[in-house]
Amino acid sequence: MIKSELVARLAQRYPHLYHRDVERIVSTVLDEITAALSDGQRVEIRGFGAFSVKVRPGRTGRNPRTGAPVKVDEKRAPVFRTGKELRARLNNGGEG
Repeated sequence: MIKSELVARLAQRYPHLYHRDVERIVSTVLDEITAALSDGQRVEIRGFGAFSVKVRPGRTGRNPRTGAPVKVDEKRAPVFRTGKELRARLNNGGEG
């Protein structure tokens, strides 16, 4: 599912809300999660999961073509861990 499909589903489920308002709500939630992660914070949505940032330290890699050493800079990568309720729903076929 892509963002526009999510917005369309929510707008259909809640017809009393304007489509543009639903789009703004979804965008705001995603922007706040992104901002928190970029600040190094952890974002937990109970029952769904938790977003955090993992720092991968710099290292010396190898160019696969030439075998020459290459410096790889430190990287920050987003990580998502599913919550207990989400795992239960996925493993019990949607029940729970």
